[in-house]
Amino acid sequence: MDLQYGLELVGTFVFAISGALAIREREHDMFGAGFTGFITAIGGGTLRDILLDSYPLVWVDDVWFLYAILVGVLAAFTFPKFLSELRRTFFLFDTLGIAFFTVLGVEKALNLGMRPEIAAIMGMFSAVMGGVIRDTLTNEIPILFRKEVYASACLAGAIVYLILNSYEVSRDINLLISIAVIIAIRMLSMKYKISLPRLD
Repeated sequence: MDLQYGLELVGTFVFAISGALAIREREHDMFGAGFTGFITAIGGGTLRDILLDSYPLVWVDDVWFLYAILVGVLAAFTFPKFLSELRRTFFLFDTLGIAFFTVLGVEKALNLGMRPEIAAIMGMFSAVMGGVIRDTLTNEIPILFRKEVYASACLAGAIVYLILNSYEVSRDINLLISIAVIIAIRMLSMKYKISLPRLD
């Protein structure tokens, strides 16, 4: 298993947890949590692949992604106390998910021959659209429209990946650095209450 494939499975797993936790806190049954976890995990990547005309869809072609989602949903139900004791659990899993999916989305777009500008947008789409669908299903204001630094963190990480890629930095090192940048931006923006300027 190479690093990219492993990160894709981990990203799917953590996004499934994010979606399942969001619905579980509203006392819905396991099917509802499983459905939300599934949509959260595959939503962004599915939209990206449709826009890039890349078929079959990743989760259709590889059953291990469905297993990753199943394990994520089961983890949310099996270890609720443990997960709830983690500080800002929902934030943690969501941040990991967007970091993984941003860089993987950028790389897939580049491999399909897209221009760097398009690849950056596809990376951002991969990362944020699953969360937007999750928030819509749970009747929340999509995180994309809140004051949090979210999509912009993904875009920054995508740009870092493209810059390092242009300098032919080792692929695995590039993946890890770009993921770390997104996580750091999200963590620092939350810790210091940083947000983008609002339109008045």
